[in-house]
Amino acid sequence: MSWIILVAAGLFEVVWAAALKMSNGFTNIKADILFVVGMALSVGLLSLAMKAIPMGTAYAVWTGIGAVGGVVAGLIFFGESASILRLVSVALVIIGIVGLKLSAR
Repeated sequence: MSWIILVAAGLFEVVWAAALKMSNGFTNIKADILFVVGMALSVGLLSLAMKAIPMGTAYAVWTGIGAVGGVVAGLIFFGESASILRLVSVALVIIGIVGLKLSAR
């Protein structure tokens, strides 16, 4: 169950990062609220996951999900570049996340 909670925490990290982009310097109140709620849920769920998952593993997986999700959100919603180097780099992050999951006790 802790891994499901950790994945949810990572997905909420993507939510708050995208909301931060949409907030336009904290000038869009709806995006600002989504940012705060997403961040609170992300960190709160991370804290719960860390009860059973080692801190280093949990934090690395959480930030990895956020990084990969941020790139995907940027590609889909913000028209960011999908260069080969970027996609290979994202694949390497995913490989690292899987490796950490497989090595966790």
